Amino acid sequence: MYEIKDQEKLFIYTGPDGSGRKTIAKMVATMFDMETVLSYTTRLPRHYEQNGEDYHFIDELLFKKMEANHEFLESVEIDGFCYGIREEDIIKIFESNSYVYLTLNPEGTEKLKKMYGNRVIRFFIFADRDTVISRQKARQDNEEDINRHMAHYTEIMGYKTKCEYAFENYDSPQVSFQVSEVVEGILDRDIIITDY
Repeated sequence: MYEIKDQEKLFIYTGPDGSGRKTIAKMVATMFDMETVLSYTTRLPRHYEQNGEDYHFIDELLFKKMEANHEFLESVEIDGFCYGIREEDIIKIFESNSYVYLTLNPEGTEKLKKMYGNRVIRFFIFADRDTVISRQKARQDNEEDINRHMAHYTEIMGYKTKCEYAFENYDSPQVSFQVSEVVEGILDRDIIITDY
């Protein structure tokens, strides 16, 4: 496992699908010159997703091979699809940048939190059930995907209290500004990090 050094931090955005966590994460990242690490997944891209921009879309055979080679720092299976973060991708960014951001489900977020303790700062981005559904419809997710996401909604919302920060995303520019203020405070603090 990679040892996080000095000022290196992982900012993780989590929450229900359709909450706008990726949008918030990208907006905040531009203000702090942060780079992201994309997950590898075995699911097919949605019509608005690009390989290498949203995820690395790979087949199950390659995923299992990478897993067997211990390439993933963490990997999970959700609804029959595999997701994983490659350790090498995080190390590469840390070579030139002290701050990495990721957008993960609560399961993956929790795994990294257990590994890296206080070096991981979790932002839980959420919206009410109706808003999340309408956002998924607006981006033209199919009914099957929406139902699959919503089956996890209550369980995912239960993770909110475990995260360091939680924001209801009623307005992305406003919420990204609020998150940025928190990040600014974290980066300015001269604190001693104690790992779990």
